[in-house]
Amino acid sequence: MSGMRFRAPRGRRERVAAVIVALAVATMLVQAATVLWRAAVREWPLTVAAAAAVLLAVAWWQVSRFRLRRAQAALLAVLRLPLVRIDALSDAEFEFALRDLLIRDGWSAQQVGQAGDQAADVIGRHAQRGRIVLQAKHTTVGGKVDSKVMYQVKGTAGPVHKADIAVVVTNGGFTRDAKAWGERHQIHWVDRERLRQWAEDGVPLHTLLRLPARRPRRTAVRRAA
Repeated sequence: MSGMRFRAPRGRRERVAAVIVALAVATMLVQAATVLWRAAVREWPLTVAAAAAVLLAVAWWQVSRFRLRRAQAALLAVLRLPLVRIDALSDAEFEFALRDLLIRDGWSAQQVGQAGDQAADVIGRHAQRGRIVLQAKHTTVGGKVDSKVMYQVKGTAGPVHKADIAVVVTNGGFTRDAKAWGERHQIHWVDRERLRQWAEDGVPLHTLLRLPARRPRRTAVRRAA
């Protein structure tokens, strides 16, 4: 079936009828536009007020977020954690405390410890020092970390987490074998005394462990033949 086709008016009567229809349609459009305009004029104060309220709410939210981030940054910049307070933390709180200490020292860090974390509780990144992995061992004051922890960290820090630096941190101590093994295999350790210097005295971790700055990678420039 072919579609409908419109033809031009024929004769005087059809042309007059077409003009009348066009005028009627134009009149209806004008009337509809007038009704819409009057409604908009009548309701504009409410519309403007609603828009202003939305803009103010968004602005207040942005300012509040900015102030909160600035306040958090200011607190972290002067963060000091006494060992007595650290001893009272839970295992998870200890991990978050280590994350905050890294942030204070200029690292971008996050807490990642959970079941199956493969010997990584905190991971951080630094523009000059690369990627760091912390394994947190919160224990009693007299507790000691043994060599098995060092083996685990060595086995996952580089292969799994792509870390340039691996550190085991405890509020207790390390066995003599654990320290010696860690130093031979580049697994840094932070015992109670080093933790006091880092958390209480504010000594940056890279200073405490004498972490060297990495040289930036150079991009080879190909010369045209």
